[in-house]
Amino acid sequence: MAIAVGENAPYFELKNQHGQSVQLSALLEVEPVMVVFLPLAFSATCTTELEELHRERERFVAAGLALVFISVDSTATLRAWADAGNFELVLLSDFWPHGDVARSFGVLLEDKGFASRASFLIDRSGIVRWVVEAPLGGIRQFSEYEDAISLMEIAEWS
Repeated sequence: MAIAVGENAPYFELKNQHGQSVQLSALLEVEPVMVVFLPLAFSATCTTELEELHRERERFVAAGLALVFISVDSTATLRAWADAGNFELVLLSDFWPHGDVARSFGVLLEDKGFASRASFLIDRSGIVRWVVEAPLGGIRQFSEYEDAISLMEIAEWS
């Protein structure tokens, strides 16, 4: 079960598609973070979601939100995916220990070996303020992210 609104987000450090280390704690020193779990790079649904969020990325920036994506794929796979789609996004590899961060957020589908489609808005103090999770085979709609962006506009914790 995914961690819930009001709970502390698990802190993590993962490599991005360029092999650089990214820490949640460092991101939160600057601004709240939207953490988006994607099951598998290059899959049709994940690519569709990533394309849409890439197109809308400036809306997250305007709301004062960092946007990071986490997948169980290797950094090399994520680099190839970013290059193929011209994605100017932070793609983080939860490859090894396999799915450790997804597991800590309660979204690793152990029997499948990948994360569910879950997204978390984390405030600067590390508290989860918004969660959305699509059913297996489903897709998150951008309108759901608009709810999180609207929440940022009225939040006193941002």
